[in-house]
Amino acid sequence: MKDVRGPYTYSSALGDDDCVAGTYTAEVDGWKLSWSDGMYQLHGYRRGDVVPTLELLFAHKHPEDRPRCEAIVAQVAETGGYFCMYHRIIDSRGKTKRVLSSGEGIIGPDGKVTVIEGVMVDLTSTLQRETEQTARDAVAGATSTRTVIDQARGILMGLLGIGSDEAFQLLVATSSYRNVKLVAVAAELVQLANSEDAREYLVRAVRAIADRAPAVSGDRSKSREHQAARDHRAAPERRTAAGPSAVAAGRSAVPGPSPRPPTGRPGPGRRPTG
Repeated sequence: MKDVRGPYTYSSALGDDDCVAGTYTAEVDGWKLSWSDGMYQLHGYRRGDVVPTLELLFAHKHPEDRPRCEAIVAQVAETGGYFCMYHRIIDSRGKTKRVLSSGEGIIGPDGKVTVIEGVMVDLTSTLQRETEQTARDAVAGATSTRTVIDQARGILMGLLGIGSDEAFQLLVATSSYRNVKLVAVAAELVQLANSEDAREYLVRAVRAIADRAPAVSGDRSKSREHQAARDHRAAPERRTAAGPSAVAAGRSAVPGPSPRPPTGRPGPGRRPTG
């Protein structure tokens, strides 16, 4: 049987750190196994500690995974072909490892499977490193989300003259009304506030939020008290020209001579009274 050597490996999660792996061969006739140094290491041994056998190999499989692994090996030994198994093993020290084992059942000239060759890679450290990174990303995302929401709440507080709780409830009500995530509503406001050219759109957005969710705190009288302050802060500065109706109203308000009373002059066909 040819000398079995370890494979070249790389894990994007581990970078330059070692990714333990080993190769193996098994002669189907008699089930004589050969392991590389990596296979011994994966199972908690050093070369010379044990003689690799099929029984030893399966003894290190996790009890829940062993039946399926045995079935796949038996199938490959019968028909040949490729196989790949992600499963757990328990090394000699009792440590559970997650490994990926793949290989091929090679068919000889007589049409029968003669040798099974494969590789086993330890994925324990890779999965742990990726899980830790996912957790860090989740924490960072939560912090970023909270920051955006706090910024949007501050924008509403400044433009509408309301408290922190009422501003947050306005954001929640808008999120529910539009059926979008709260952070998306907040991000839109922050984006508008950070753009010098979007001042008018920011004002419109804030007024729409205020008009769409009235009295979210349950105190309608308090909301009415804030209405004048809201209009003053949120409305863009503009000059309004007096319209015709205003001019007419102004004219009607100017004092002038009183209307002349009727003269009492009889009209045609009428006789004066007296």
